[in-house]
Amino acid sequence: MFDKILIANRGEIACRVIKTARKMGIKTVAIYSDADKQALHVQMADEAVHIGPPPANQSYIVIDNVMEAIRATGAQAVHPGYGFLSENSKFAEALAAAGVAFVGPPVGAIEKMGDKITSKKIAQEAGVSTVPGYMGLIEDADDAVKISNEVGYPVMIKASAGGGGKGMRIAWNDEEAREGFQSSKNEAANSFGDDRIFIEKFVTQPRHIEIQVLCDSHGNGVYLGERECSIQRRNQKVVEEAPSPFLDEATRKAMGEQAVALAHAVDYASAGTVEFIVDGDKNFYFLEMNTRLQVEHPVTELITGVDLVEQMIRVANGEKLTITQDDVQLNGWAIENRLYAEDPYRGFLPSIGRLSRYRPPAEISAGPLQINGKWQGDAPTGAVAVRNDTGVYEGGEISMYYDPMIAKLCTWAPTRDQAIEAMRIALDSFEVEGIGHNLPFLSAVMDHPIFIKGDMTTAFIEEQYPEGFVGVELPDDTLRNVAAACAAMHRVAEIRRTRVSGRMDNHERKVGTDWAVTLQGQRFDTVIAADPDGSTVRFSDGSEIRVTSDWTPGDQLATLSVNGDPLVLKVGKIPGGFRIRSRGADMKVHVRTPRQAELAELMPEKLPPDTSKMLLCPMPGLVVNINVEVGQEVQDGQALCTIEAMKMENILRAEKKGVVSKINASAGDSLAVDEVIMEFE
Repeated sequence: MFDKILIANRGEIACRVIKTARKMGIKTVAIYSDADKQALHVQMADEAVHIGPPPANQSYIVIDNVMEAIRATGAQAVHPGYGFLSENSKFAEALAAAGVAFVGPPVGAIEKMGDKITSKKIAQEAGVSTVPGYMGLIEDADDAVKISNEVGYPVMIKASAGGGGKGMRIAWNDEEAREGFQSSKNEAANSFGDDRIFIEKFVTQPRHIEIQVLCDSHGNGVYLGERECSIQRRNQKVVEEAPSPFLDEATRKAMGEQAVALAHAVDYASAGTVEFIVDGDKNFYFLEMNTRLQVEHPVTELITGVDLVEQMIRVANGEKLTITQDDVQLNGWAIENRLYAEDPYRGFLPSIGRLSRYRPPAEISAGPLQINGKWQGDAPTGAVAVRNDTGVYEGGEISMYYDPMIAKLCTWAPTRDQAIEAMRIALDSFEVEGIGHNLPFLSAVMDHPIFIKGDMTTAFIEEQYPEGFVGVELPDDTLRNVAAACAAMHRVAEIRRTRVSGRMDNHERKVGTDWAVTLQGQRFDTVIAADPDGSTVRFSDGSEIRVTSDWTPGDQLATLSVNGDPLVLKVGKIPGGFRIRSRGADMKVHVRTPRQAELAELMPEKLPPDTSKMLLCPMPGLVVNINVEVGQEVQDGQALCTIEAMKMENILRAEKKGVVSKINASAGDSLAVDEVIMEFE
């Protein structure tokens, strides 16, 4: 077995590989750019080597820099993670020439299947049903428009070497095809060092389901079930689960056998993923093969008990698989939510900054013993597992240079409903401050009826949030629970306050029992009866809610029991109450005496400033170009400028017709959130 492995990646996946290598007794080497000098993966590894400036195309994807780090440390093998050089055949060739093992498939398999154009041609030749499209290289935007018309709109414009949603655009007309081609080409060059583009028909109402395969160099191969990845935003997966709530056993078997056959056709050896589009009748079409570990691999590990990173390392060491297809059993249900440094209230645009608070929920391992993918007995009743793969820490900084994903929160339970409920609690318990993040949106998805039914397609986010995410309005029963919890917490805070001020002693009670709680436009009049074990909150209609908790004033997380059910609240102090975040809602909750509540209703509402005649920068980023001039009349939907952040180009468009009166930025400028880019008459 190898003594030392270099991880040619960063962030959470580098940390993930380090954990398995440590378990196997293998030393690890991290590489880092200037921006990652204090990164978690650097701290976790046994050694770390600096490889260049922050931009990935000057550091992490510069093969010569990585090879020099390998030579300097004497690493015997390299795990590439995903992204960066993970599907780069030239990198694999350089490793082979240096006598260093690549913890991934052979060069030939990468060349044939890692390239999306080539892989589609091979699939077609193998008789695999594929999505219609143009597999040749596209020269320019005019060529892209011509081909798009031949294929028929809508089309998907994709980077040949792409992955993770980078270099992908959907075009519904000529203008979008032209713009999408150039943006995809730019993103592909920046992210992968390869700007080749191809076009295929965009299948409407599809489900995205992928098969995990694992093969060795001795001709053995298995599939480890499927992952449902249909909830996507901008072609980037957000929520994944295993197994799929849609597939039956016959379809699963057919897809799995086809995936393994495709892997054998290119002499594949390592972990890999065959992605399919599946329609409503369970017809499936080969989409692409990812010749690497997938971001969402933890859900497969949770339902099979197979450590995919360990298996990859053993295959790279020349070992035979010890798992047969009969050994593979799918047990329970696992869900993964990707935590992104993106602001859902600003159209999911990237957010950067320092993590002033980063407290994931406690990880829990609660399942039956698993040996070589075989479950040894049933899971205990009520068993739940929580796993968080992350590459950041409290006090660390989220950079503008890399992918915005900062963690992958996973839950496992014996059933899908139980896994969803465990995820709801885990999301509510996840504390992140200092940056914009998508935790509220993830909570909203977990409560969405379509997701709960398992009846989603890849159009879920576009269809269910057509105007973007604006927060969550909690149902009445949940609001009542939150109101009761806040009334009880306010009473505790008032007792603390009066004791500190010296206005309360054993002979005189200064804290009242009647409180009016207002939240999300509703008012609840309550009376609290407290006892040593908790509080009983009575509402004006006579109903009662029992609240127990060990929350103390100042705690930013409250774990309560409300009528016997768990309720987790993120708590912040505001004048006259709390800022409460729970189940995707972000609320100001005021707890007042009845008289204070009456007076508060007479106060005028403070209105936000008018920015309707300004184009504000929605995220920290770099101005790529300005498309208009002072004095120019612009139309609704017209492109005004392009901002690049976290390897993604974002085109900002006019919201209405107007005339440009002032431009405050130019190409190359770095802008902060809400900085005024241009103004209109």
